[in-house]
Amino acid sequence: MRLWVCIALLSTVLCASAERPRIVQGIVRAGQFVRDAAGGATDMYRAYKDMREANYKGADKYFHARGNYDAARRGPGGAWAAKVISDARENWQSGVSGRGAEDTRADQEANEWGRRGGDPNRYRPKGLPSKY
Repeated sequence: MRLWVCIALLSTVLCASAERPRIVQGIVRAGQFVRDAAGGATDMYRAYKDMREANYKGADKYFHARGNYDAARRGPGGAWAAKVISDARENWQSGVSGRGAEDTRADQEANEWGRRGGDPNRYRPKGLPSKY
């Protein structure tokens, strides 16, 4: 009996209006953001893995742009994950790699290009296998 009373009350609260209550909408949006962010992190990892596998000179900007592009297409959570991962990677690499500020700036430009929806093929070097 208590179960049916709980179901009736829950149905009344959730279905009283045609719209979902604000708290439910907020929870749904938060869940979508988290799912997009996790998918975006996966996209970034896939691009990194492909870059390491390709081991192709001059292709790093392409993979930066592609990872950010794929992540941002998932939505705000994916774009957020791409920005956080890209910024952390560049901050760490700028102090370790020794390639200099110019390379870091170019990497960040490719990251931004991809996040804004620009075609990653802009940075694709000639001769990179079509697998990538």
